[in-house]
Amino acid sequence: MWSAQDVARDQVRRQASGLDVAAVAEKVSEATARERETAEQLRRGGSFSEFQADPERLAAIWAAKHMEWRRVRDLMTQSGWGAYEPERDTEGSTWAQDREDRRGGALAARAAFEARRREEAHELQAELWLSASPGRLIRAVADRAGLVPAQVLTQLAERVVVSEDGTVSVPPFTPSR
Repeated sequence: MWSAQDVARDQVRRQASGLDVAAVAEKVSEATARERETAEQLRRGGSFSEFQADPERLAAIWAAKHMEWRRVRDLMTQSGWGAYEPERDTEGSTWAQDREDRRGGALAARAAFEARRREEAHELQAELWLSASPGRLIRAVADRAGLVPAQVLTQLAERVVVSEDGTVSVPPFTPSR
């Protein structure tokens, strides 16, 4: 769900909290080396057995982490911060809020999908074969109402009444859109 940049920004934001400029500079150096290693491994076509990860994604994440660690280092240097505080990083906070909004939207969409699936579990889909005479009647009614035969049958089924003795009937009605 998250891009390589999203993953990098989230991890750097969490890991950088409370670090001073020297520690962040070490993280930049580490990210530089890891970016170079993963890019080289990707060029050679080798796998990352220690991670069992997609080599392209891992290389992209390390490239993004390198860029994000440099951004944090530059921000701290320009702002004169003694330690990185994620709350003071307006750009990082904006990105974090955006990720959270997207995550919330994705979770809401998933919940709606699951609700639809639960509802669909109670639905009935049937293929109905009618003999010629009832089929002609249903088609004629559907034509007059401007519907397709399946819509007329759906309206019939929605109006079914089952009496106490098990008799099934449909009160008179006019099919409509």
